[in-house]
Amino acid sequence: MAITVNGVEITEAQVQAEMDNHADTPSPRDAAVQQLVLHQLLLQKAKESGLDTSNEGQAIGELLDKELQFTPVDEEACLAFYDANPEQFSQGDSAAASHILFPPGSGDELAAMLAKAKAEGVLAEVQADPSRFADLAREHSTCPSGKQGGDLGQFGRGQMVPAFEQAAFSTEAGQIAPQLVETQFGYHIIQVNDRQDGGQVAFEDIKERLQQYLNQMASRQAMHECLSKLVDAAKIEGYAMPGL
Repeated sequence: MAITVNGVEITEAQVQAEMDNHADTPSPRDAAVQQLVLHQLLLQKAKESGLDTSNEGQAIGELLDKELQFTPVDEEACLAFYDANPEQFSQGDSAAASHILFPPGSGDELAAMLAKAKAEGVLAEVQADPSRFADLAREHSTCPSGKQGGDLGQFGRGQMVPAFEQAAFSTEAGQIAPQLVETQFGYHIIQVNDRQDGGQVAFEDIKERLQQYLNQMASRQAMHECLSKLVDAAKIEGYAMPGL
């Protein structure tokens, strides 16, 4: 049975072409049909509104600019949301670190001793001149991060293996861990670049991003309501649209 939207047919060729845009969805065909139905409904609404639909995308854009009206969220509303949802604005301890990784050896005791001795020698070098850390990481580290001077970026508790985490979170920012850290990956020289204690994120630090987020949510809600009304009022045959 053909799919029609208020008497306008959506052809199988249109569905097949649209499916390419939804290949990563659980049901590409359903996603394609739903997209085409909504597109047709918006296009019909644009025509009813007297808009020039020779350029369909432009016409639908003008329609949505007109229809999706909502009051932008102000700072007072942001603060109310912040106060009402404190759990969404808490963060755990975090650290940013770099490391130089040496392999644990090839499985025999002598190789392990030599690997550790080499690591200890480089540790002495970076302790004597911390400014050389990145260069020595590029020269010696077997971790891919060595290409970036050993930089591992920022991480929270539970994201690194226990021995590495303990050393990183017990070393002050700007310092190098005093001892080699041994893990299943080998021997690490760790430089802690930054440390942040967990706790509540200050409203001033999150205000702009929160306002942007809440405005996006308001826009999506307005879009949802607009599309729901169009679907409810339409005569759609050959396909059962899911609830929006």
